[in-house]
Amino acid sequence: MNLPTLRPLVILASFAAITLAGCGSIESAAQDDCTSIGWQIGSKGYNECFKARVYERKLDYSLPPGDQPSPSVI
Repeated sequence: MNLPTLRPLVILASFAAITLAGCGSIESAAQDDCTSIGWQIGSKGYNECFKARVYERKLDYSLPPGDQPSPSVI
């Protein structure tokens, strides 16, 4: 491959890597939610908050009942 053809591919791959690095996990987002409202990690209230937030986020990111994932174009 010549350099002009390779350059856009490298730029796109770099952008994708940077974007994905900024994504956190469901668990880290739930931890941030619970600590931001004042719960101390390890306390009973924190543990309940954490479990509830993880459950809520998993529901938010799950497919609706009966919906099938579509195949990727890539």
